[in-house]
Amino acid sequence: MNKYIGVEIGGTKQQIGVGYGNGNIIVSRNVKLQYKRGAEDILDWLSENIRELLDEYPDVSRIGVGFGGPLESSTGRVLCSLQVPGWKDFQLKKWFEEEFHLPAVIVNDTVAGGIAELYCGAGIGSKSMFYTNIGTGIGGGLYIDGKNYDGIGFGAGYLGNSLIPDWQSSTPGAMTRLELICSGRSIENRLNQPGYVPEGTSLCKKGERITCQDLGDGVKAEDAFCMEELDRIASSFSIGLANVLALGGIQKILIGGGVAKMGEILFSRIRRFTKEYAFVANQGTYLIQPCRLMDEAVIVGALLAADGKWR
Repeated sequence: MNKYIGVEIGGTKQQIGVGYGNGNIIVSRNVKLQYKRGAEDILDWLSENIRELLDEYPDVSRIGVGFGGPLESSTGRVLCSLQVPGWKDFQLKKWFEEEFHLPAVIVNDTVAGGIAELYCGAGIGSKSMFYTNIGTGIGGGLYIDGKNYDGIGFGAGYLGNSLIPDWQSSTPGAMTRLELICSGRSIENRLNQPGYVPEGTSLCKKGERITCQDLGDGVKAEDAFCMEELDRIASSFSIGLANVLALGGIQKILIGGGVAKMGEILFSRIRRFTKEYAFVANQGTYLIQPCRLMDEAVIVGALLAADGKWR
């Protein structure tokens, strides 16, 4: 069985591994970088660590990459990253092939995560599936009859860039991108704004930066502010999902990413609000579930993409 290198280039985490075209990982390593030089820091880490893996596994035949941002699929050119500077118009496929002298397949990281779930996770057997992640950013991937729908070649299903009402704004009728309310980075930035968290909540007892995990812990402790905040987040996210259902008639929606690790306290709210917002034709026709692979989803999907399973 052919061996491949799978790569995840995210907004926070970078991950690489050696594995097979069925998604099985032999070895992996990951890092969270400080990005003093943006994309250059990531490329330096990839160059050093992939070379070490290639020394150990010289029979690797191809590299699959899940990149956290929009791409031109045919060329592997990065359009931009909304989280890390230095990626604008970057020829990522060309860089990998020149750096390691191996053919490379470049897909969006959320697309890779969806491929992994479709073939190896909670999406097995789905005729129509939408995969999204709530992490540093929010992406999306649409899969019909076992294949990713790529639009006209620049990706499709970018859920985080859909417009929703902006309850953070004092301007009547204001709209914003879903990602700017519901992503992990946006949630934590909001919770750490001076004066946003009221006195007397469990979050105020912390002397350090408030995290999404702290918010989840507050909900489990039945802190009123935390429950209201998670309601607002889930409601906004569910507007996006209801639109996905109305446009695509999707059978299954899978959600991954770090924020999804809150578990049922988040998923119960998402299911409730999505049911409330969904069009009558979609009622009772879909499932919303957590993804099964979570932290390994993108790297598994990158291995599958290297094996040709993304189109």
